[in-house]
Amino acid sequence: MGDALRKQAILILAVLAVLTSLDAGTTKFVFTWMNPNYTGTHFKTILVLGINGKVENRAEFEDRLSAAITRPGITAIPSYSLLPRPNSMPLDMDQLRDVVHGQGIDAVLATRLIKVKKSVTQIPGQAYTPSPYYNSLYGYYGAIYPEVYAPDYLRTERIAQIETNFYSTAKPDGELIWTGTSDTIDPHSPRKAIDAVSRIIVIELEKRKII
Repeated sequence: MGDALRKQAILILAVLAVLTSLDAGTTKFVFTWMNPNYTGTHFKTILVLGINGKVENRAEFEDRLSAAITRPGITAIPSYSLLPRPNSMPLDMDQLRDVVHGQGIDAVLATRLIKVKKSVTQIPGQAYTPSPYYNSLYGYYGAIYPEVYAPDYLRTERIAQIETNFYSTAKPDGELIWTGTSDTIDPHSPRKAIDAVSRIIVIELEKRKII
């Protein structure tokens, strides 16, 4: 492989490594809290409630999260199937209480979009030096001398922040068992963001032994 091809291959690998690391961390929790009084109660029927957002996105989120939570011994129900809300109409609290008690719901998982913010980050230029080849003096010098340089640039990211609360309904007004705030960086589509957020919520609830 010639020096030019070798430099190009190294640059491509470096760029792919950066892109892979960015993709792997696009959705993550930035804050979580667990009720220290939680004793490991088994929840059988969980209502999944999307509080705000477009009707179609809210319904898809409730569907996907309900499907991910449901398993032997646990049934998760999307709220729109019991509490239809066109557009962004607020919930009627009396109606919600009636549904919770009438359907035997023992937990509610409520989510809301807190905000969408923009973040501008300056990425400093980096020098990539190809691995040296020691077969000869000339080959060695030719391999270590050239550098592939990436100049400084600005990266603008959109960050969607979502709050998720898990409530037990054993007490009359409910009891917070767990809460978490997640950031999704550059959500390219609502569906991808929904899948990513649903996945980390389920993983966290499993880790906490709530489901």
